[in-house]
Amino acid sequence: MGFLSFAGRVLFAAIFILAAWQKVNDFGQDGGGAIKTLNPKFATFRGHVFNTLGFELPEIKTKHLLMTAIGLEGIGGILFIFGSNLGAYLLLIFLAAVTPIMHDFYNYDFSSPDYVLHFMQFLKNLSLFGSLLFYLGMKNSVMKTMKRKQSMKVKAV
Repeated sequence: MGFLSFAGRVLFAAIFILAAWQKVNDFGQDGGGAIKTLNPKFATFRGHVFNTLGFELPEIKTKHLLMTAIGLEGIGGILFIFGSNLGAYLLLIFLAAVTPIMHDFYNYDFSSPDYVLHFMQFLKNLSLFGSLLFYLGMKNSVMKTMKRKQSMKVKAV
């Protein structure tokens, strides 16, 4: 069972590690294609936050946001492969921050092909988020069970 768990974590983390690697290779001086996609999406997100909550997000360079996202998904993916809770939490932070900004299906007309594309990507990220929550829940559950069994053995002696 240990090998299957490891293989599953490798396959799961491959999504994040390969995406981070692709962004690093494309980064260059100007941030590459990812920054060109992020700039208008983040501007729209800032506008939504201000219009909805009346709160203006601080001015942040999108290049720094992109570097942070690359770090979260790359480091988080690598740590997750080795079964680290920290890796799972980094991936959760990445997904929670990136999903509503990059997959803004709510900005498109319901009948638009872009709506369907962004909604599907949003749901994909939502399922990845749920999978990470499930992983953390199961890992914590197993750890509690192991501690309980160890304490029973000590008392029996």
